[in-house]
Amino acid sequence: MVSDGVMVFAPGPLLTVTIEQHGDDVDLHVHPGGQGVWQARMAALLGAPVVLCTALGGEVGGVISDALAEEMFEVRSVKRGTGNGWYVHDRRAGERDTVASNSGLPLSRHDLDELYTLALAEGLRSAVTVLSGAEDPRVVPPDVFRRLAADLAINGVRVVADLSGDYLTAVLEGTVAFLKISHDELIDSGRAPDDQLESLAEAAFELRDEGAEAVLISRSDQPALALLDGELFEVDVPPLQEADHRGAGDSMTAAVAAVLARGGSLHEAVCTGAAAGAVNVTRHGLGTGQAEAIAEFVNRVDLSPLVFRR
Repeated sequence: MVSDGVMVFAPGPLLTVTIEQHGDDVDLHVHPGGQGVWQARMAALLGAPVVLCTALGGEVGGVISDALAEEMFEVRSVKRGTGNGWYVHDRRAGERDTVASNSGLPLSRHDLDELYTLALAEGLRSAVTVLSGAEDPRVVPPDVFRRLAADLAINGVRVVADLSGDYLTAVLEGTVAFLKISHDELIDSGRAPDDQLESLAEAAFELRDEGAEAVLISRSDQPALALLDGELFEVDVPPLQEADHRGAGDSMTAAVAAVLARGGSLHEAVCTGAAAGAVNVTRHGLGTGQAEAIAEFVNRVDLSPLVFRR
């Protein structure tokens, strides 16, 4: 086992194309994207040895492969028989306007088998595995996540998940050392009736009862909630001016994984995750930031105990 390594399972990476306006000039940015890519980028930024396990295919997959070669993490991939997904965003007016998008076709049974074996092997070499979802649930069946979570956990690998819907239900049937989820996802899935503190706290305990050893619930511009070792905390973070809110949750998850992989405590992991998410919103790049700024901001994050009786 690599004592401080992180494996990120990213079955459905995307090619992201963004049109921007700089003065009189129109600019085009092409990057690899998707939840797993953004998480791997942040974990590597924080110093963790990261391996991204993914499936790439078609013309789009070839472009993603070339772009991933420029990242700070190692990439292990299998060739898929169908093409990867993509999107084109127009940001010339300041907001993201989706011009066109395609989430990619489902992976075939053979492709899934190859990807699963690759992820299992790399996961067993890691201290922590991050399970990230696909843009469209049809790309990868939820049961793949259940099996991978269970197989890695029973072999001593800590599993961190940032999933919702059927993917969340599936990994809870396995074993999850740390679960990050947003309050919106809890409400949309019916796990919480509203965004009130009491409702979200109850949902956190129910997630623990279902199989998540620790839970972090992000709440947009409100303090996150963390259930750690049976105790509930509010995560207080000083506000920063927002440039783009997208990617904050993925940065939180990645930072948690990086800290846990190097042997840090749950409290340190949550504080670092909150700092990474806060710094990310001050930038336009997803899963980006500066390790020095995040390290400095960690000292300004506070975990305040909450009293909650079920």
